[in-house]
Amino acid sequence: MSRVYFHIDLNAFFASCEVLLDPSLQGKPIAVSGTSRRSVISTASYEARAYGVHSAMPIEQGKQLCRDLIIVEPHFNYYREMSEAFMTLIRGYTDRIEQASIDECYADMTEAIMKFEKPLDLAWEIQRRTRTELGLSCSIGVAPNLFLAKMASDMKKPNGITVLRLREVPAKLWPLPIKEMRGVGARTLPYMEDLNIRTIGDLANYKDIDALRSVFGKNTEEMISRANGHDDRPLITEWDAKSMGVSETFLEDISDYDELRGMLRTLSRTLSRRMFESHKAGFLVSIRIRYYDFTNIDRSVRLNEPIWKADDIYVQALSLFHANWEETPVRLLGISVSDFAGDAVLSSQISIFDASIARREETISVLKELNDELGGKLLVRASEAVSHEAE
Repeated sequence: MSRVYFHIDLNAFFASCEVLLDPSLQGKPIAVSGTSRRSVISTASYEARAYGVHSAMPIEQGKQLCRDLIIVEPHFNYYREMSEAFMTLIRGYTDRIEQASIDECYADMTEAIMKFEKPLDLAWEIQRRTRTELGLSCSIGVAPNLFLAKMASDMKKPNGITVLRLREVPAKLWPLPIKEMRGVGARTLPYMEDLNIRTIGDLANYKDIDALRSVFGKNTEEMISRANGHDDRPLITEWDAKSMGVSETFLEDISDYDELRGMLRTLSRTLSRRMFESHKAGFLVSIRIRYYDFTNIDRSVRLNEPIWKADDIYVQALSLFHANWEETPVRLLGISVSDFAGDAVLSSQISIFDASIARREETISVLKELNDELGGKLLVRASEAVSHEAE
């Protein structure tokens, strides 16, 4: 039986939240942004988009396109509260959820739709409840895999519901401009045009694989597969019986190394605390890096001994990040630990949940090596790196 995935996207989320805070903004062209001349727009209402105003546009350019544009400073704490309320609503239907960003998520609704007379009744109910309970609108894509679900939700905005079946890919997906394909960003688009790839269908049926490899590298086969409607990625949830993980989706894409390193440190502490409370330790540490264009990098390292302490998790995660980050803006960071040690291993190592001097010395050594490789950029003192964790 094929899976049924929903991609649920809150429409003009930041702008919609500002309307909830100030109803007088309803129906007006607004842009959420800072007020300095160098500020860029985080999001724009659909009324503003009608003038060509869009996210990532310099605020001055937005004002030129729409003279009546209302600039609203962001209220990020409120956005987080509304996002959490939305995710809680969706979790009422399934615990198989991957939060893609603050205003969108993927959800495996294979079992949930069985409770409804018609499969789309669930999508209609989610839209209705999102509107009545939260005051927000959303678009929903329904498909057999994550990529098609995302593409489907983009087809009808705002407040649309689109079903995209695999057999409908040639008719519905292939005619779309290549710039609308998830994974083809502004940097990639000129190369697509040079190869005369104008539509998703052009990519799906492109024959010169070597030419494509010069653009997509090791992701070439994956991009061709997605253009043909195939995507075998599983949902990445924060909790799995076989693993423990944490992730953070950023309000804005981050490209500053020190800020990303700090987030890895915070995630390591959170994950360590959860593992300590569950009395678990694992041999496999994994990270996920999701870039601004929604492409993902998943990397893992297998260890000789199980770990759970924040210092150990952080060192392994940072090493993986350092080796794989492409120095492009990041939307999400995640860390997970899996392949848990069995009771026999845990019981044979009585001190596994105690401080280990040898482990601390190893941590200092690895951090020093990373620091040397980065030319001193790793702003973490060894003495800080081996402080007591699991707080």
